[in-house]
Amino acid sequence: MAEIHDIILRPLVTERSANAEAHQNTYVFEVGEGANKLEIKNAVEQFFAVKVEDVRTVRVRGKFKRFGRHYGKRSNWKKAYVKLASGHSINLFEA
Repeated sequence: MAEIHDIILRPLVTERSANAEAHQNTYVFEVGEGANKLEIKNAVEQFFAVKVEDVRTVRVRGKFKRFGRHYGKRSNWKKAYVKLASGHSINLFEA
């Protein structure tokens, strides 16, 4: 099994993820490309001390972009939607 920090790379904080957090108790994370749902569930439960109810994953394709006069491609990455059990929450902005 990989390290927790190799599985959960960072939380994604956008308007859509904030809305999912408020209404559905779902948090969005950027995760490692090789991480599966069970590893993501165990990593979130262990790192944040919460109970995970469901995990959904999405592979995001990198966009083709122009850099000056050259064309390039951004890297592919993976994100996970983690739904917590009722009564559990994660405070991502602790001081």
